[in-house]
Amino acid sequence: MFRHIPFLRAVFWHSITAFGGPQGHMGMMMKTFVHRRKDLTELELIEYNGFCQLLPGASSTQTLTLIGYKRGGIPLALLTLLIWILPASTIMGGLSFLLNYLSINNAQLGVFKFIQPMAIGFIAYSTFRIFGIAVHNTITRVIMALATVATFLAFKTPWIFPGLILVAGIITNFSDRRHPQKGIPPKKIKWGNILIFLAVFGIAGYLSETATRKNWQNRKSINLFENAYRFGSLVFGGGDVLMPLMYEQYVTRPNTKVVQNSKRDVLQMNKADFLTGSGMVRAIPGPVFSIGSFAGGMVMRDAGFAHQILGCVIGTIAIFLPSVLLVLFFFPVWHNLKKYAVIYRSLEGINAAVVGIMTGATFYLIKDNFLFALFNGESIAFADVFIVAATFLLLRTNRIPAPYIVIGCLLLGWLTQGSF
Repeated sequence: MFRHIPFLRAVFWHSITAFGGPQGHMGMMMKTFVHRRKDLTELELIEYNGFCQLLPGASSTQTLTLIGYKRGGIPLALLTLLIWILPASTIMGGLSFLLNYLSINNAQLGVFKFIQPMAIGFIAYSTFRIFGIAVHNTITRVIMALATVATFLAFKTPWIFPGLILVAGIITNFSDRRHPQKGIPPKKIKWGNILIFLAVFGIAGYLSETATRKNWQNRKSINLFENAYRFGSLVFGGGDVLMPLMYEQYVTRPNTKVVQNSKRDVLQMNKADFLTGSGMVRAIPGPVFSIGSFAGGMVMRDAGFAHQILGCVIGTIAIFLPSVLLVLFFFPVWHNLKKYAVIYRSLEGINAAVVGIMTGATFYLIKDNFLFALFNGESIAFADVFIVAATFLLLRTNRIPAPYIVIGCLLLGWLTQGSF
């Protein structure tokens, strides 16, 4: 492993300087690992990134993991992953302790008040950007529209997101005109390794439900692992798609009548804390999926300091684990999978459904956070609308990097403390 130290040093530098989300990460990987270090060619990096876009999970994390895999196999791939996620996950886990400390000491949190609408602006812009890529014909427009309405109306229903993704992937396979089958696909692909991914998914779900129903002492840790692993397994489209799923699980769902009537002690956090975390993750380098560390710490903080640390660790491991399992198990059979047109047909529908989910979630977040206050004429609501619009427009013009937008909102919140 000593010969890989220069490569790992480059990975660490990348982890503390890679701002801008997956799009910014891709550009920096091209500069660092292709042009400067020559670890792989431009075509290889583009192919790796395209392959990772077909999989759920953190695409930039998966791409960087594959670069490590190409250089030194699975051991180096895992070490690359660890170095890449550790700085951002540590910062986001630390933020959960900071918010907890400020809350306990009744400190002023006004500095964060514009981070929440800013986070909605980020999601709205990501929806707009992905729309131009994923929605381009009649069937994808119909899927997007239906997914938008279904998401907005059934946001509190836990199965709505995976259900929409599954149905959309099936619908676009009814026609083979856009993606005809070319050549003869291979008859045999070794699927054995993917059983580990599916087994963990199934066992985690079973243990989580059993732990909650039987009120196990360590049930919250098991619940957290299942939640984070499910997020990492079902998210197509990166961290911006992850946010609505987390919001539904930890903010909206605990307040539904079904959960409250069952009197289950479910994992939860308030919407202000969640939106603060989802906004702050834009200001730091590294993967957006590091929000899992923050969420793990926040939902476990009532159990004490040690459990909060455990929550940060579980949230980090569980949310990145599916990405690693999928990319390392599917990549060896990638050249065979490329011959199946059904893969591309399904992805067309899945991407359209993702745009619809994000659109519906954006409207729901606006309604859930400040729409009623706006109708009542509250001044803070007008300020929130302005922040959402300004964030969207600044990202649209692409003139101000995302971290500077976050810093600007923090400064604005600090300067206007007590004004609203």
